[in-house]
Amino acid sequence: MSDDSGISGHTRSVVVTTICSLAGIAAGVISAAYVGTDPVDAASTTLVLVLGAFVLAQYPLYKLIGVGDFGVKDNLYVAFLTFTLWFISYTVLATSGVELVV
Repeated sequence: MSDDSGISGHTRSVVVTTICSLAGIAAGVISAAYVGTDPVDAASTTLVLVLGAFVLAQYPLYKLIGVGDFGVKDNLYVAFLTFTLWFISYTVLATSGVELVV
């Protein structure tokens, strides 16, 4: 973490965690709406593409906010947290039988 970013380490952590969490939940909802929640739909590779798009879309946002100095550990954290919340939100929507229409 560089000192020229203008935000403290704690604030940086809160910002990254918040964006990862919201991106993961949004990816789960978009996956459910776009692909579907039937058991057959859960095997679609489009789900992984939606997740990957949400992971990659976060990095320009971090640069815009001023949190752009990521190491390997930070990149793994962003991907893991986004994946985890995507998995949880999509699973909840799929098992509850919710039908979202695009």
